[in-house]
Amino acid sequence: MAVNLVNVENVSKVYGTRALLDGVSLGVSEGDRVGVVGRNGDGKTTLIRMLAKLEEADTGRVTHSGGLRLGVLTQHDSLDSAATVRHEVIGDMADHEWAGNAKVRDVLTGLFGGLDLPGFPKGLDTVIGPLSGGERRRIALAKLLIEEQDLLVLDEPTNHLDVEGIAWLAEHLRNRRSALVCVTHDRWFLDQVCTRMWDVQRGDVYEYEGGYSDYVFARAERERIAATEEVKRQNLIRKELAWLRRGAPARTSKPRFRVEAANELIADVPPPRDSSELMKFASSRLGKTVFDLEDITVQAGPKLLLKHVTWQLGPGDRIGLVGVNGAGKTSLLRAMAAAARTEGEEQPAAGRIAVGKTVKLAYLSQEVAELDPTWRVLQAVQQVRERVDLGKGREMTAGQLCETFGFNKEKQWTPVGDLSGGERRRLQLLRLLMDEPNVLFLDEPTNDLDIETLTQLEDLLDGWPGSMIVISHDRFFVERTTDRVFALLGDSALRMLPRGIDEYLERRRSMEEAVAAQAAAAAPKPAASEKSAADQRAAKKELQKIERQLDKVSEKETKLHAQIAENATDFAKVADLDAQLRDLVGEREELEMRWLELAEDA
Repeated sequence: MAVNLVNVENVSKVYGTRALLDGVSLGVSEGDRVGVVGRNGDGKTTLIRMLAKLEEADTGRVTHSGGLRLGVLTQHDSLDSAATVRHEVIGDMADHEWAGNAKVRDVLTGLFGGLDLPGFPKGLDTVIGPLSGGERRRIALAKLLIEEQDLLVLDEPTNHLDVEGIAWLAEHLRNRRSALVCVTHDRWFLDQVCTRMWDVQRGDVYEYEGGYSDYVFARAERERIAATEEVKRQNLIRKELAWLRRGAPARTSKPRFRVEAANELIADVPPPRDSSELMKFASSRLGKTVFDLEDITVQAGPKLLLKHVTWQLGPGDRIGLVGVNGAGKTSLLRAMAAAARTEGEEQPAAGRIAVGKTVKLAYLSQEVAELDPTWRVLQAVQQVRERVDLGKGREMTAGQLCETFGFNKEKQWTPVGDLSGGERRRLQLLRLLMDEPNVLFLDEPTNDLDIETLTQLEDLLDGWPGSMIVISHDRFFVERTTDRVFALLGDSALRMLPRGIDEYLERRRSMEEAVAAQAAAAAPKPAASEKSAADQRAAKKELQKIERQLDKVSEKETKLHAQIAENATDFAKVADLDAQLRDLVGEREELEMRWLELAEDA
């Protein structure tokens, strides 16, 4: 029977006049992998902070099992800005210890792309202070994953990770024995890692068995039976259910509810998009030409990103663009946007971008546009337009679109300056759509958006008749909203991937293996490679002997440190002990150097 690790009993938490959690009781046992979902501001982070005893409940209690080893990743790290990456992640481990530890090697390679941390100026010896928030977050995650815990509590662990990093993290967490409680908006990640879901809604927490897909099915069934939710919410859930059942049936594992009931729910639900109808409507709005790229070259300063690329974005095309960081995804969109903005006058370093005369582009960049902080939300939207035509006879007022994007009537009168980062992101998206564009460039549109808002955005885009390019690390969003995937693999070319992101990850692995093989072939062969099998066995034997000696030296060092502390007032004694300690440190360094030499031979 699984051991219970954490109990949450009748917990309540109130902020101002709002009850975030109201009489919630939950438990986490060994082997549990729990995904926490819900709208921004509904209490997900508060729940896991109380679970980890980082925040006190107003009523009720949280108990941990005796000796619980708990690891927590919060949204704000506690790293020492004056320390190096080595100090925070590796700690006091000697080089031979961490280099010989498979888990440490796996974490460093998975999160940073190599043991030498290629993206950091001085590798492991880089000082943390000047690093970006995303880099610091990866360091905090690496530090956590290298340690052993009984329970991991992670708040948005996929933030600032690319597609490859998220895939690695999912596999790593699946292979760990630690229990897990994780808040994330990445639905693909939830499906890969979690076996239970907690849905935080209006003070309550609803529990479901299975991953995200199972949760969507079960929630739809629960709401069908209860019949308490409004029609709009029901329709959204049924539409997402249809997508999961028809578009990607392999996502679901073992639903713990009646599959027949789920199928009954979607019997009359059409596919998420009528692609041929949308293509026809897009062609009538855009004409034949949208963007034609002819033999273009794109540079960022002296760095060559794209070379001799010929490509076409046609009317109604929905493209997902993926690639390694720094490969030129955002630079490509900027070059196309510049050509559209200047009616073809501004061109890339080489080649030409032809822009259709009817193109009306909306570009959601990664930087949130600054708005007058004194404006109200509704006023900021009405500044663009009072009503918007969504195509196919659908029309919405500014207020209705605000509600679709999670701004209820009360929130619509909130000053822009009082909005959170996620809310400002939603407002920026809203203003773009209100301007009735026929071409959309979305660069990381899912940043700071909760799952419910993402679902509503996907629903809105389903019926949007135009051309679209999406850059995102959120696999679910890319697969849900686009029809084709193109990739920048870091070799200055743009490639179509018929099998989507799975093919991208396969190609990236193949490229890394090829580079490693080339490096191994080009490197001068060490003398050890020419040694006989007997010599190699001898080297391994000496390695084991040195490791035993290192353990003894380490024990002696520990004892000497303790003796120095005990005799702190006897200066003659301390001087003698300190001399012994320096000799031991020198001996240890010699042994470590010999260990590294022999490791090559063995």
